[in-house]
Amino acid sequence: MQKLTAVAHRGAPYRVRENTIGSLRTALDLGADAVEVDVRLTRDGVPVLLHDHTLKRLWEHDRPLLSLSADEVRGLTGGRVPTLAEALRATDGHRLMLDLPGTRETRVARRVVDVVREQGAQDRVYYCADATAMLAVREADPSAEIALTWTSLAPPRPALLNAVKPRWLNYRFTLMDRDLADRIHTDGYLISVWTPDTRRSMRRLAGMGVDSITTNRVDVLCALRAADPTG
Repeated sequence: MQKLTAVAHRGAPYRVRENTIGSLRTALDLGADAVEVDVRLTRDGVPVLLHDHTLKRLWEHDRPLLSLSADEVRGLTGGRVPTLAEALRATDGHRLMLDLPGTRETRVARRVVDVVREQGAQDRVYYCADATAMLAVREADPSAEIALTWTSLAPPRPALLNAVKPRWLNYRFTLMDRDLADRIHTDGYLISVWTPDTRRSMRRLAGMGVDSITTNRVDVLCALRAADPTG
């Protein structure tokens, strides 16, 4: 297996609750090169780690995040929903891939970018999400490293690529095949895929030449990578 970038999806969610400090640290202990986390803003504009727009699925409070202050989130979850600043400090020295679900405004992206700058983490953070969110990030930070999430076999328009300036194209793994991988590499982009969780899928994707795999089972990916003498 070629040397892949092993990205832990929301930490190590099969072992520790996703998007928590414990999950991030567990993923890094398992060998992850980077951890993908989801970032949203509270009512008072604090970036925190949460995939859903409410606390219901993970924390059993059917409250929209945008209706809660950071202090209220902390109280409702026993302090287990970390702020982005806390997550950056807890993973010092390691890469974080920030997914920005639901981001549609530059002010949201700018607040996230500001926290990354405040923590001195620009060199180890990169961003992923759809075109709207990544355009907002590019406006907020002209030097940001971006993985443009793409969910269609139709290629992104050249005008969009020129505006976003991604380093990576980030595809759902079931869309990837050898021809697509070759085309993306020929166009000068790195390939990231999400989220295969079986050994068979990981091996197949590695054989296509993808550069990065985001998975819920980063321990499995790291073990496959370590077992291959060409890795």
